[in-house]
Amino acid sequence: MLSKVLIANRGEIACRVIRGCRELGIKSVAIFSEVDRESLHVKLADEAICVGHGSNGDSYLNLANVLMACQISGAEAVHPGYGYFSERANFAVALESLGIKFVGPPTAAIEAMGDKASAKKAAIACDCPVVPGSDGAVPTESDALVIAEKIGYPVLLKAVAGGGGRGIRRVDAPEELAGLWKMAQAEAQASFGSGEILIEKCVVNPRHVEIQIIGDSFGNMIYLGERECSIQNLRHQKLVEEAPYADLPPEVRKRMGECAVRVASSVGYQNAGTVEFLVDSNNDFYFLEMNTRLQVEHPVTEEITGIDLVHLMLQITSGLPLPISQEDVEISGHAIEARITAQDPDKDFAPSTGRITGWRAPGGRGVRMETHCYAGFSVSPFYDPLLAKLIVRGRTREEAVTKLQTALHEFEIEGIASNIPFLRRLVASEGYETGQFDTGFVPRFLAGEAL
Repeated sequence: MLSKVLIANRGEIACRVIRGCRELGIKSVAIFSEVDRESLHVKLADEAICVGHGSNGDSYLNLANVLMACQISGAEAVHPGYGYFSERANFAVALESLGIKFVGPPTAAIEAMGDKASAKKAAIACDCPVVPGSDGAVPTESDALVIAEKIGYPVLLKAVAGGGGRGIRRVDAPEELAGLWKMAQAEAQASFGSGEILIEKCVVNPRHVEIQIIGDSFGNMIYLGERECSIQNLRHQKLVEEAPYADLPPEVRKRMGECAVRVASSVGYQNAGTVEFLVDSNNDFYFLEMNTRLQVEHPVTEEITGIDLVHLMLQITSGLPLPISQEDVEISGHAIEARITAQDPDKDFAPSTGRITGWRAPGGRGVRMETHCYAGFSVSPFYDPLLAKLIVRGRTREEAVTKLQTALHEFEIEGIASNIPFLRRLVASEGYETGQFDTGFVPRFLAGEAL
């Protein structure tokens, strides 16, 4: 087993990994910016090293400083969490050159699946259905117009690199393409360091369903059921996730899971990853992309399987085989996660910053919290607005929804604005309560069309 792991991240995911390390008897090393000096992940870790002043570029994304922290600490491995360096092959390569293990997939797998175009080719080669579109990055706006006319509007412009809903624009007509093309390119360049864009047919109002997979270095790979992630904001970023997808027929779940394993195995994948699909009203599914990292919403999978994904990631990196087979995976109950963010619903979800003066977290049976915040913590404008993840578990979806509604009613944050009031209204809506939603639900809800 590893003896010391550096967590190259911040916030709730850093706290989550630190706890996992402690449970396995592994010493943890936190990195932090000067702005985050009083953050909870710094307090929880066995050691902490400052890597810069404030902005991500000066600190958490300062490659030289993070690598120096790895060497100073004597860490044997680095867990990247999600975001930041988690899907950057150059980071894994740099660690390898220093003799430090990367808690994640091999570099070749990151490169193959991190590029949406090559991931799509891998899916096709594995006989996995894909959404019609370009074979790879589209060279020019004129080429995009030709492809869009061929596959039919609406279409999606998507960043070839990265994920998280960034670098995506929906185009409904030819005259919209020029402006949206430039916007998608600019956002992709700023977010991922690459402005390359591909184009796909827009599947109107699908469900967004993803399969959690995990594999070891001995050729063993399994899938741990699916997550339903259709409740997304206007920027395609997830707000509420649940597991399992209650209306998914068992045979479709099995085909999706096996497809996910085939795609991941085809590139020599190891460790945790997620294969994402779009599912239409006929339960036909299409490969969307693969995220070569731990997902924000991984706790709902843990809650319905009883499997600790962080533990498995650390054990696999230590060279141990998967302790379970596909036949051992059992799905029990229903779990939902709501992302609590520092955003003001009354001001078009503008970021809210400042000191948290009051923090009353919910509790009770079947309620789990993942957070780095507390009363007195200052929310900075430099970082992602995620404050906490509220996870609930029930025997049925109905019970889990009731628990979520109760927990959100209890949750109070003072001093800054949050999206809690919006989430309370959203999960109390008839469409959400009955599970009658798709990826277009939140925009319709905001427009007063879905109640």
